[in-house]
Formats: sequence, structure tokens, C-alpha cells
Amino acid sequence: MEPVTIAFDPSSLVLINLIVALMMFGVSLDLRADDFRRIARAPRAPLLGLLAQFLLLPALTCLACWGLGIQPELALGMMLIAACPGGSFSNIMTWLARGDVAVSVSMTAVSSLAASLLTPLNFALYAWLNPYTRPLLTQIALDPLGLLTLVLLVLALPLLAGMWVGRCFPRLAQHLEKPLRLFALLVMLGFVALAFSRNLEQFTRHFHLFFWLVVAHNALALGIGYLSALIGGLPAGERRAVTLEVGIQNSALGLVIIFTFFPQAGGMLLIAAFWGCWHLVSGLALAWFWSRRPPEPAPLLLAQPGLRDE
Repeated sequence: MEPVTIAFDPSSLVLINLIVALMMFGVSLDLRADDFRRIARAPRAPLLGLLAQFLLLPALTCLACWGLGIQPELALGMMLIAACPGGSFSNIMTWLARGDVAVSVSMTAVSSLAASLLTPLNFALYAWLNPYTRPLLTQIALDPLGLLTLVLLVLALPLLAGMWVGRCFPRLAQHLEKPLRLFALLVMLGFVALAFSRNLEQFTRHFHLFFWLVVAHNALALGIGYLSALIGGLPAGERRAVTLEVGIQNSALGLVIIFTFFPQAGGMLLIAAFWGCWHLVSGLALAWFWSRRPPEPAPLLLAQPGLRDE
């Protein structure tokens, strides 16, 4: 694959950081400490989802890129996306899909906090383990501490701030949550559209490469989420939540990392930018499919007191 040169204005980086922080702030307005306590009381579904998201998906992505000999810049983009936490719209898609929204919200809260450490760790680890991407990673000289600081600033701090505002000013949070999500989504899509328009020739030339990689990678993520939940014996509503949480990645965070640490890696940008569009298409399509099929209720344990005679 020939080198990909992307036209990018470094001043836009501040805007992207603000967009991602705003998205995380908006999502966390509805989060409460009870969401974390819910995980402690019934941890199976969130734990299975987090295992699929932060262990299985990055590891299998690395193996696939290595085994198929995918071009290093494209492979780095795929591994970075796999290392990112769940996207901020998985909760909405879970609601549309008639899934368990409580599980989705709990996973979003924990994965966003865990990503502050696990995203830099997973990306650096698997990019180093892949012999095709290791030379490029060494050449770029990634600063792990700088990456950790960036993720903390655009994920963890806005999430904690949103939770504080939601707890102290619940009425204000209720009015702000949906407009903030919609505004952040529209601005991010507008930014991606602008990036595509300014680099149309590059995207057109390499479309046959990154399109199928993103489609296959996203299908892998959704499949890992669903199979993990199915093998774990979760009821249908929780399976839907876990599937969408694992399959809807925070590609906006990926774009921030690329523009900050890999500004010349056009192949990575091709993957992250198109993923940001495609996972909305695939996620909404899956949510629509499930919305027409109400999940079967979880079986009742008749041995529990009071249930047998109801």
C-alpha cells in the first residue's frame, strides 16, 4: 500500500478534544453511584462485556492483523479502535433494541473509567506484539505517559464532572443530556464529513482497503460481544446490551489519539474515520432488527419464596 497523506489542520485538534469531552460529559449526566453498585451486586453481565471489550477484542484484532499481514498503518488503526472503550451512543442503541439499558449504562461508566488505563496499555502492548506494526510504533516513539494523560483528560475527567453535575443539579442535567448528545454527534459527523471532503481523493483511492477492513472488524466486535454474552448464559436483554457495547467503539477518542500522536499516519485515520460512520450504521441496523423482536423474559426461579404461587 502506498503512503497515505491526509490534509489536517493541527488547530482542529483542540476542537476534537472538546467534542469528545463534551460527549463523555453528556453521557455521564445520567450516571449515578448506583450504577457502580449495581455491578457489584450483579456483576456477571458487565464483567462479561468488559472481558470481551478489553481482552478478547484487542487480542483477536492483533492476531487477525498479524495472521493476515494487514498493512502496518491500517493494522495500527484497527488495534487502536479495538483498545478504545464503548461508544457513547451504545446506551441509546440498546434502548432502541429493547435491551437492558441498566447493563449498558453500567458498562459505559466502568469501561470509560477503565479505559483511562487500559486503552493506552492495550494499544501499546498489542502494537508491540505484532511484528508488522512494531517497527512503525518504534519509529513514531509513542509516549505512554502522554497517551495516558490525554485519555484521562478527555474521558475520565468529563465523566466525573458529568456525574457530579447530574447528582447536584438533576433538573439541569435532565434538560442538558439529550441536546448535548445530539449536538456532539452532529458536530463529530460534520467534522468527519469535512475530513472526508478535504481528502476525497485519498479516501476514494483506498476505499477498497479500509471499507472491508472496518466492516469485518466491526462484525468481529459485535460477534465477540454476542457470543460472550450467549456463552455466559445472559438473558436476551443483557445479550443485546453487551453486544452493542462491545460493537460500538469510541472512535472519536481514536481520532484524538491519532491526530495527537500519529499525525502522519494516514492509514490509521482512514480506519478510525470510517469506523466512526460505519458503527452507527451497523449499530442502528441491529437495534432496528431487535426492536421488532421483543426479548424473551428471563426464566423465573420457582424455588424462590413467593414466586411459586404468583
